[in-house]
Amino acid sequence: MESLPDAIVQYILSHLNNARDVALCNCVSKRWKESLPYLRSLYFPRNSFDSHSGSDSPDTVIWKMLSTIVCLEELVVYSPFTSAGLASWLLLVHSSLKHLELRMDNITEHQTCLDAPSKLDCISAVKNLESLKLWGVLMANPPKWDVFKDLKSLEIVGARLEDPALSAALRACPNLTNLVLLGCEGIRSVSIELPFLERCKLDFYGVGNCSLSVTCPKIELLEVQGCSWIRVRETACLRSLSIANNAGRVYMVDFGKLSALEFLSMRGVQWCWDAISKMLELSSEVKHLYMKVEFTGDLETLLPFPEVDFVEFFNSHPKLQKFDIHGAMFAALCQKNSLKNVEPGFVIPCLEEVVVQVRSPLNAEQKMSTLESLLKYGKNLKTMVIRILQMKSSHSSTDDFFDEICRLRFMNRKVVRIE
Repeated sequence: MESLPDAIVQYILSHLNNARDVALCNCVSKRWKESLPYLRSLYFPRNSFDSHSGSDSPDTVIWKMLSTIVCLEELVVYSPFTSAGLASWLLLVHSSLKHLELRMDNITEHQTCLDAPSKLDCISAVKNLESLKLWGVLMANPPKWDVFKDLKSLEIVGARLEDPALSAALRACPNLTNLVLLGCEGIRSVSIELPFLERCKLDFYGVGNCSLSVTCPKIELLEVQGCSWIRVRETACLRSLSIANNAGRVYMVDFGKLSALEFLSMRGVQWCWDAISKMLELSSEVKHLYMKVEFTGDLETLLPFPEVDFVEFFNSHPKLQKFDIHGAMFAALCQKNSLKNVEPGFVIPCLEEVVVQVRSPLNAEQKMSTLESLLKYGKNLKTMVIRILQMKSSHSSTDDFFDEICRLRFMNRKVVRIE
């Protein structure tokens, strides 16, 4: 290193980002210390100040490090900090900072909502942000943000949110292309209207009865967990869609035409059959379909799926290449009359991979017939995975059913695999 030109040393050291490494380099030599102002990124891990014994507070230590850097573009702070400390740091680096990630640690502190300015309010000082990621956020009141015109990505992980506060935050970010809200509780109804949004992942924690409205004409990927009522009318660009509700029920889905959809996932304990049938009808162009819904029925009544005609299903999804089928949907395709309409010349043209989850030996004959039909009519089928999950061996027909599955695998060993 001593023989290298100053410009090369500066370039090498500018790729450091861990605050501890930066502090150690400061002590190596005057030459190294003079190179550190050219850092582009700085990261303070959670335990940065666990063994700190100096007279300066952690807020002051971070401020001193930031004050030596000429043009910081990325700041990540997982160590504890105060709102006053955050305000002082951002005042130093606001003109150059583009990427900010903070572990807020105030999700359980109601008092922080009353402090002025709050940690959330301090972020408004950084006008040129391009990405913002926040962990452990309490957003009971609307943050005092101006418009972030350059902000393209907003991620909030682990948060307690109120509807008006979230709406105000989204209005301050009109040009988002990526929105991620994970592990968020307190939301009852949310409307997202972002003209440039392309990717959206929403995970609402609680009883699963949220309502969601999305108006984003450029949306390409949408993942929703925890909503019972979902409306997405502008879907011309939507390629990947995942809807899940692990705690509640999916009552209503209202989507525009899903002509570009390639991947659809439907998961949850209970969906209304109208919602399921509507999604299956709209997703006729889908290439990968994942279904893991246990029951249908309205309100508290848990019901099995109605019979699904095997031929009609695959004729209405001619581009289907991969089919993950679990629980109730597989049982619906295995009913007595599901295969009665098979006509000469019927094929499943594009299907290449099937993953089937089997949990019960009931209706074993119909289930075997359906598996055999997938092999027979799936002319391009390359892989069939049969997953035996929690099947009760005490049932009298379990062993016979498993023997039949093993026979199927033996006769189609290049295609069928048992897990």
